[in-house]
Amino acid sequence: MRALVVDPAASGSLRLGTAPEPDPAPHQLVIAVRHISLNRGEVAFAGRLPAGTVHGYDAAGVVVQAAADGTGPAVGAEVAAFGAGAWAERMVVDVTAVAEVPAGVDLADAAALPMAGITALRTLRTRSVLGRRVLVTGAAGGVGRYAVQLAALGGAHVIASVGSPARAAGLAELGAHQVVVGLAGIDRPVDLVLDTVGGPQLVAAWGLLAPGASVQNIGWASDEPAVFAPYSLFSIGPAKTMSTFGDVHDVGPDLATLLDFVAAGRLAPEVDRRDSWERVAEAARALLDRHVAGKVVLDVEPAAA
Repeated sequence: MRALVVDPAASGSLRLGTAPEPDPAPHQLVIAVRHISLNRGEVAFAGRLPAGTVHGYDAAGVVVQAAADGTGPAVGAEVAAFGAGAWAERMVVDVTAVAEVPAGVDLADAAALPMAGITALRTLRTRSVLGRRVLVTGAAGGVGRYAVQLAALGGAHVIASVGSPARAAGLAELGAHQVVVGLAGIDRPVDLVLDTVGGPQLVAAWGLLAPGASVQNIGWASDEPAVFAPYSLFSIGPAKTMSTFGDVHDVGPDLATLLDFVAAGRLAPEVDRRDSWERVAEAARALLDRHVAGKVVLDVEPAAA
């Protein structure tokens, strides 16, 4: 079968090649993939994987082989999925990591949700955001645009931070109450930071925390170190915290929640670029160069006859 595989000699370390057919375990199903979604971190670090690895985690398609243990969706079900080796004509995935796509939701939109949407949803669930001040850094990206929408749905006062004025477009319409470049203009403490930037901006965001507030570190797009001055992490009163995010087990129910939000018109998939997977190099470059506001979705197309 055809697949996007790691090739250190290729542009962006990815190329369209071939891979063996997947072999499911009893608790896994096989999906005929129709659409895949790129995430910036996956693209940036593709070259660190062994050559020939089928890359990617986000996909949507049709179940062509149900799980042998009788669990999960049946053959013919349209599903969104999160699992390793997603960028291929067929993928295997645990039944706990898929969700059926509701009627009326485009499969391409469903493919945009798994990694970025689950990250935004789960980090926002780390504390109540109703009536709280939530700062989302890197708000123009895939995780950021979902986080802005979901935080607003949860009743937060949402502050969206972007890297340049041009990246601010559309964020107010998604629910941001304040849009800032960097951290300029934030004059009151915040209760929760979803940080995708890292580096010096993470240090500055820590300084904005209210007593008892937290930073969820979910990305490091700056590729710069974060240097905290001595004693700058100490504060009197309720503890401020900084946490990493990496919990992607049993994502099916959360993926179903996101799909239901899309079906109800409460969450926009934010697909800014859609293309053929034949053009993965161009799509990956656009993502890395921050020429995409939101998500990149690629259509999985059969080889020309």
